[in-house]
Amino acid sequence: MRTVRVTSRTREAEDVVSFVLSGEDLPSWEPGAHIDVEIRSGLIRQYSLCGDDAGWRIAVLREENGRGGSRYLHDHISVGDTLRVSEPRNNFPLIAAEKHIFVAGGIGITPLLPMLARARDWTLFYGGRHRSRMAFLAELARYGDRVRVLPEDEHGLLPLADIFADGDAPVYCCGPEPLLAAAERLCPPYRLRVERFHARELDAEPARGFEVLASASGKTVQVGAEQSILDALDLAGIPMPSSCREGTCGTCETPVLDGEVEHLDSVLSAQEREAGKTMMVCVSRARSNRLVLDI
Repeated sequence: MRTVRVTSRTREAEDVVSFVLSGEDLPSWEPGAHIDVEIRSGLIRQYSLCGDDAGWRIAVLREENGRGGSRYLHDHISVGDTLRVSEPRNNFPLIAAEKHIFVAGGIGITPLLPMLARARDWTLFYGGRHRSRMAFLAELARYGDRVRVLPEDEHGLLPLADIFADGDAPVYCCGPEPLLAAAERLCPPYRLRVERFHARELDAEPARGFEVLASASGKTVQVGAEQSILDALDLAGIPMPSSCREGTCGTCETPVLDGEVEHLDSVLSAQEREAGKTMMVCVSRARSNRLVLDI
């Protein structure tokens, strides 16, 4: 973690504030990257970098029913204050293509903003409950009719079936869970990349115990039915890097050498889950009786 200073705070929409962060030798980053922000001890949240690649900017939606992280940033962080943040990580990279389709719902616009400046030919469909709650509209205006602003109270829900029927271009989608779930139903998996801010809603298999072999140390670790692999490894003296502990940040991604994984994360694509080469050990589990991990 590193310490950064808040050099700008801007109201971007109703209940949305952006913060520009500065510090010594901030590393460069690519569109789709996010950082962990330490709100207070034990409370860490992930925010997409949404400025240009020369600086760090995040935008925070105030969530009244959350665990307090966004409320704290809104109520207590001002210009001149410092924050502890991680290095950028990217689970949502922009893949080069002749054309892209971007779909944003509400604060889901944030990881897509830097992509618009990098992509060649693209269209953005941007939805939200009300225009007043949709951030960065003035910033997006410079792109003209490539941006379709479609507030729900004016246009209804985003017409996803029509959007995805437009050719074979890759689709990048970020927003609330109902939007992402609908996109996953309607868009072919090979075209779709999504970014989740919260864990996806899943019908997990009944929990049961299994064992994990840590190949580097040769240790075999028993994982209980109500225990995560991450916690079991930690108790066995094999600490793993972690942050969100709900399968959304990608910090604990671990190579899988053998065994079948029950993927419960919100990071990997459908193709990556099917390949089974890596897993998020904070939430995902074993379908087989044993997993061999490259740790």
